[in-house]
Amino acid sequence: MMIMQNNLGRQYSLHAGEYKKKACEVLDSGWYILGNEVSAFEEEWADYIGSKYCVGLASGLDALWISFRLLGVGTGAEVIVCANAYIACVMGISINGATPVFVEPDEYDNIDADKIEAAINDKTKAILAVHLYGQACDMTKIMNLARKYDLKVVEDCAQSHGNHWQGKTVGNFGDIGCFSFYPSKGCGAFGDAGCIVTDDEKLAEKFRIFRNYGSEKRYHNMIVGSNSRLDEMQAGLLRVKLNHLDEFNEERCRIAERYYECIENPLIQFPKVRPGADSTWHQFVIHVPGHRNQLMEYLKDQGIGTLIHYPIPPHLSEAYAYLGYKRGDFPIAEQYADEVLSLPMYNGMTDQEQQMLIDTINNFKVEGITNA
Repeated sequence: MMIMQNNLGRQYSLHAGEYKKKACEVLDSGWYILGNEVSAFEEEWADYIGSKYCVGLASGLDALWISFRLLGVGTGAEVIVCANAYIACVMGISINGATPVFVEPDEYDNIDADKIEAAINDKTKAILAVHLYGQACDMTKIMNLARKYDLKVVEDCAQSHGNHWQGKTVGNFGDIGCFSFYPSKGCGAFGDAGCIVTDDEKLAEKFRIFRNYGSEKRYHNMIVGSNSRLDEMQAGLLRVKLNHLDEFNEERCRIAERYYECIENPLIQFPKVRPGADSTWHQFVIHVPGHRNQLMEYLKDQGIGTLIHYPIPPHLSEAYAYLGYKRGDFPIAEQYADEVLSLPMYNGMTDQEQQMLIDTINNFKVEGITNA
């Protein structure tokens, strides 16, 4: 038996007939860009998240960099972001000429809100709150700091479709909530896609204009914009996915609960869910201090796939060498990069596959260390 870290075909097969029907409807419509499917999805996604407005875009990265562009956060500005975030989060900042300022993660794998204030100075214009792995940042502390220092807040909800902080859906706290619908996400498209949500009507209209070459009316270009339009096919298929998103999240929660109950290897440190939050379990990320690579190879030899999210912190990447950081500057983020491992987690995962993974991990041993 081979177990993939993520098997997108399983989720597709659960409702394949609905996807095929919707795809044919879109093809038969003869309208493929900014039509009824996009408008309907924007209304339905805004309603699901609890925001007033949603604007569909071509990708999650576009959602990020366009957000900072329209908020006026550019050259000379600094944006605070977690040091263990995915590099696309940082690109959303730097594409506009702004400088990312890194803050260490906490024990919940997200930004340590208690360390943000020390990073704020006169150049700080915004905080990017990345809800990593399907977990939630402490948005209460973050929003209190934003109000205290008059900062913009952008939420990156790419990996957190439908989870909550203090009972409120993430994406609703800051000025803008950014979503990626990359196929592996909770509500994944069948290609690249993304959106933003906001309660600011004027800001939402700016996004609609910017995404379409800077034009509100065809051939009347108000600004230098971009081509970042959610297309009709992806919007239609996402509408089908959205109808099943809660059941997808519930299934992933059941798998996570089984991992918690049945994995008993003391070499494994389980992910922690912040009090006041829940998780949609985009990834089930364990920590394996000192033995991560050994476990990864062991599982591979047993036919079980895993992934590292993420092996190189952004401040140590070649892309951001110009910032001048070196190893040791953010030791917690670097430690996490050396010990995190994402276990198989996907919709349609069978009980047999789950049990095989559990048994295999429980049988993992390191010479000289007892599992007792």
